Amino acid sequence: MGQGQGTGVPGRSRTTVERPPSPGGRTTVRVAVATAVAMLPLAAVLTVGSAAPLTPPLGPCSGPDCPAVWPTPPHNGDFAGRDASITVFTGGNYLVAGRAAEAEGRIVTLGDFEINKSEGGGAFNAGVVGVGSRVVPPNGSDFLTVGGNVTVQPGNSLLIGGSDSKGEAFGNLRYAGTLTGTVSIDPTGQAIKDADAAAPYQSVLTQIEEVSACVAKATATGTVAVTSSEATFTGDGTSAKQVFNVPGNLASPTGGQIGLVFNNVPAGATVVVNMLADNPVINTYTGTGLAGDQTTEMRSRLMWNFPTSTGAQILGSAQFQGSVMAGNPAGTTTITMPGMNGRVYLAGNLVQSGNGGYEIHSYPFDGDLPECEVTPSPSPTSPSPSPTSPTPTPTETTTSPAPTSPSPVTPTSTSPAPTSPTPTPTPTASSAVPTTPTTSPSSSSAAPTSHGPSSHGPSSHGPTGHHPAPGHGGGGGQLPSTGAGNAPVVFGLAGLGLLGLGALAVLAARRRGRHS
Repeated sequence: MGQGQGTGVPGRSRTTVERPPSPGGRTTVRVAVATAVAMLPLAAVLTVGSAAPLTPPLGPCSGPDCPAVWPTPPHNGDFAGRDASITVFTGGNYLVAGRAAEAEGRIVTLGDFEINKSEGGGAFNAGVVGVGSRVVPPNGSDFLTVGGNVTVQPGNSLLIGGSDSKGEAFGNLRYAGTLTGTVSIDPTGQAIKDADAAAPYQSVLTQIEEVSACVAKATATGTVAVTSSEATFTGDGTSAKQVFNVPGNLASPTGGQIGLVFNNVPAGATVVVNMLADNPVINTYTGTGLAGDQTTEMRSRLMWNFPTSTGAQILGSAQFQGSVMAGNPAGTTTITMPGMNGRVYLAGNLVQSGNGGYEIHSYPFDGDLPECEVTPSPSPTSPSPSPTSPTPTPTETTTSPAPTSPSPVTPTSTSPAPTSPTPTPTPTASSAVPTTPTTSPSSSSAAPTSHGPSSHGPSSHGPTGHHPAPGHGGGGGQLPSTGAGNAPVVFGLAGLGLLGLGALAVLAARRRGRHS
């Protein structure tokens, strides 16, 4: 949560990748130990046009080492478990700007990934963070997958992996385009150039688009009243899925911060907030991450949905609780919060920014989202008269009904090709894309980065920032400074409908995603 502090074992060096943006310059990689990389299977079942529980690699924690209880508040101690599900997904580009410090868990971006921090740059930790849930991806998996180019602007660096007092957390950077700038990877993680890096995740993009659109169609079960100081969500007190539709912003009339309060929401209910404006803003101080805080208790079942927005903003001074989904592949979501505690699933672009050590922390979404029922297209039939008999005897005409199956809904997958939300210098590509995955050859102009103890102390994020454990870094090692200052998804068709012999009606079954 605080600065870019976190893991690292004294005396253990990171793999350092240095990619100078010079034409013809040789791309270099230094790797301590080469390991085989096992791609995590994408096992899920989602019927087109439906929603319900999200299925791994989205939503809940997956893998054998998920924690029984997710740590609250975010902390800097030993790893609490391992999670193979995706924490941050973007169908477009991912830009790290301002003083953003870290993003925890598995990260997948189908577009470009760029670090272009202000005020002289700094380090950005991916996969493992200094303060967070401390639930990290499995060792040897891809901590960061990029379907386009990886660009680390001069003065910035990308750090992947870390450790606690018991051992390492190491993973790979898998990318399809070019790699420019300084990247440090803890052994035995590797930088792997793979032209098909994004291919396994195209269906995940489709799933996010469809689920976001579906959830936005749900009938509201409660009301929202926004004043100059507070937004009050009042539920119906009984529904297991509490749905609130917000046509405007959750901010003061001048755009300032307000509080968020939920009333009459049953314990254990899934809560969906649909932000329906084109450019919606959430600006709040609500959220601490502390046990007993209302939104902390709701976090694993709270979803903020931006189905059609072109420019959404989540701002404020909070440890913001809940997951975020945005279904417009042409949209850009900007997150400027000290802590974003939940999943971030965007069909479009992400800008992670802020004026302090702003971070994304890995926490699962375990809610049961509203479903969309697929209604079959009507197939009217009319009697087909028999040919006229040449004899004067009338011929009886028989109508033969021909029931038809429900017409399957064909998902429309828009392949986003958005440009980076913030124009930045375009680095010169350093190598051609191979047709098969390769590990870049070893040699480097940059010395391996040693991870000794950090001099950075704990920080707090505004009036509602969390309080790190005493002796920050005592349980785990230290990550280098982030320059934060003091602050395939497999689609299945289930129950497609039953046709009775000679029946005139078609029964359309609901289509629902299942956990694998």
